[in-house]
Amino acid sequence: MPAARPRLLYVTDLAYRARGRRYCDEDIFLTSRLRARFDLALCHPLDAAALMDGFDAVVVRNSGPVLGYQSAYDAFRTRALADGVRVYNPLTGKADMAGKQYLLDLSAAGFPVIPTVGGAEDLHRLPPVERYVVKPMLGADSVGLRTVPAGQVAAAAGGEVLIQPCVDFVHEVSFYFVDDDFQYALYAPDPERRWELKPYAATAADLEFARRFIDWNDLGHGIQRVDACRTRDGGLLLVELEDLNPYLSLEALPEEARDAFVTAFTASLNRFTRGALTPA
Repeated sequence: MPAARPRLLYVTDLAYRARGRRYCDEDIFLTSRLRARFDLALCHPLDAAALMDGFDAVVVRNSGPVLGYQSAYDAFRTRALADGVRVYNPLTGKADMAGKQYLLDLSAAGFPVIPTVGGAEDLHRLPPVERYVVKPMLGADSVGLRTVPAGQVAAAAGGEVLIQPCVDFVHEVSFYFVDDDFQYALYAPDPERRWELKPYAATAADLEFARRFIDWNDLGHGIQRVDACRTRDGGLLLVELEDLNPYLSLEALPEEARDAFVTAFTASLNRFTRGALTPA
């Protein structure tokens, strides 16, 4: 008798609109390929807690910023942890999954991160610049992000926010990992058109930079995206480490690279659901 196929509850908001991108296309493509190996059902993030029983794993993909349904997400997370539900990505992530505190922690620890402080009283710890970026501690998809002149930053920094210098960078570049394995990199050659991504040939130094954050997060399973900016001196600084539901921009890849990612993703999910690796 053939072994039972793993059952996945795939969490996605197919109606979510993102600037310059159609998240739903990515999940339609991925689920069409995953069905070859898994029994799979799609659900909206608001329905995940009610439907997750009876599945071997819950796969959180393009579910949109949790700020739009924070109480429902908190309830899902609490119940999943209490009931031992296997969630992919695992709920142990220390980066964007847990808010933006990690940017403060990594900055204070000397990691190559855009210098970050948590309030106007610490502005003296940042390099003096003409403009600063102020973002909510629980922000996502640039929601609530503001760029303000130096003379106004103290007034704009009320509440739970992060403050960073506005960095003059050459381009943004993202590195995509499945489990601990690098898959591909994409970059935006034009900083003014940051959603127009192209394949990027990562160097050994680039990957050493990116792996430092993957190792720090110690997630074990799942998809992570390391977002960075290339400074004028050629170095890289972390912008964010997305470990909850990173958009993959698969449409920017050639077919061969997309297929390779699907193969890696499928293998990771198979290991995860069958418990071949340490349980999350």
